[in-house]
Amino acid sequence: MKKMMLVGAVGTGKTTLTQRLNGTDIVYQKTQAIEHSVDIIDTPGEFTQRRHYYSALQVTSVEVDVIGLLQSVKENFATFPPGFTTMFSKHSIGIVTKIDLATSTDEIAKAITSLKAAGARQIFQVSATTNQGVAELLAFLAEEKEDGE
Repeated sequence: MKKMMLVGAVGTGKTTLTQRLNGTDIVYQKTQAIEHSVDIIDTPGEFTQRRHYYSALQVTSVEVDVIGLLQSVKENFATFPPGFTTMFSKHSIGIVTKIDLATSTDEIAKAITSLKAAGARQIFQVSATTNQGVAELLAFLAEEKEDGE
């Protein structure tokens, strides 16, 4: 299985998605530091929202096969600047979270546009609370690693 680092703003659902992907109970907890599990690294949202933490993300990324950029449908801002993924030498995917809370397809489209602008090559749409789209993300992570990943 590919090892993935989750990156996104505070409240995007990184920890909840980590719990869902690991098959553990979903319990809200604020991530205060980088947290490692077998195949997932969960990063604090502040690391994305404050540029002076970008180096911590870069250093941590050497331990993974793929970078997962998370953008919630409920965020009214672009979490990542254009070309954000160029700081990583890893494959980057986009994960639109909280799709069960979307009140229109425009909210999902906006999140997808933001993730593509940041450099995500492939987009997944998930709800960690309803399990929507989680199987597709797990299938991607279970695929054999490609050269360069």
